[in-house]
Amino acid sequence: MTLPGIVHRYKTMTTKRYTDGIKYLGWIPFPDKLWQRNYYEHIIRNQNELNRIREYIINNPLNWETDEDYAGL
Repeated sequence: MTLPGIVHRYKTMTTKRYTDGIKYLGWIPFPDKLWQRNYYEHIIRNQNELNRIREYIINNPLNWETDEDYAGL
């Protein structure tokens, strides 16, 4: 299976479980789409690049309130 196929299945399965949770378990509906339409693939080629990406992943949540998509949730 290709990476796009895996991502598609993952998004489909998690969206189905989420909508079932809304219907049958009283979960609060999310006001927008659950997933972005596309995703970004990148091959990590060396240790420096890996470290930069790890740092981004760790620090990115700290920037959420300044993100243009942040709605004050």
